[in-house]
Amino acid sequence: MAGGWSRDGAVQDQIDASVQDAVKLARSRLPDGQSLTHCEQCENAIPDNRRKAIPGVRLCVTCQSELEKRQTTPTGFNRRGSKDSQLK
Repeated sequence: MAGGWSRDGAVQDQIDASVQDAVKLARSRLPDGQSLTHCEQCENAIPDNRRKAIPGVRLCVTCQSELEKRQTTPTGFNRRGSKDSQLK
């Protein structure tokens, strides 16, 4: 059930598009290629289990956690376009 000038299913289409964008962003951040034996930043050894679980891993758990804390997720843009959502 869509409201206003939108067609039925438009809200779900917006939700689906937002989810697809988030999945695309997450996949683009995944490492690729040969895993390193030592962390790029701190040079500590990367455990074998981590290298097997994440192909292409380049950072140890500690450095990866710090990197993820610094990364921000994009807020995207207003897909809805209603005045209410633009005022927030």
